[in-house]
Amino acid sequence: MGFPTKLQCIKRKSSQQWYVNLPSALAQAMDFAPGEVVEWAVEDHSQLVLNRPQAPPSPLKKTPLHASSTSLKPSSQKPSKAPNPASGSISHGSP
Repeated sequence: MGFPTKLQCIKRKSSQQWYVNLPSALAQAMDFAPGEVVEWAVEDHSQLVLNRPQAPPSPLKKTPLHASSTSLKPSSQKPSKAPNPASGSISHGSP
């Protein structure tokens, strides 16, 4: 879903300034703060990217797992041997 927006141009005697308004719904969805600094980047003649250098962390991205008291390393215990269908008996790891 896009947010159509018209460009505005303010013409002065010796210069002109262009404005792009950010729709309120979009600003609220992105948690923008008044006075926040953003950067424009030109991708090509049809795409202008708004970069946010000081963006807050995304609530959708998962945080990396930290080492905890529970280890995920393989156990040093030897697993019991699987049943051998040819011999008809089950071995439990000890001879």
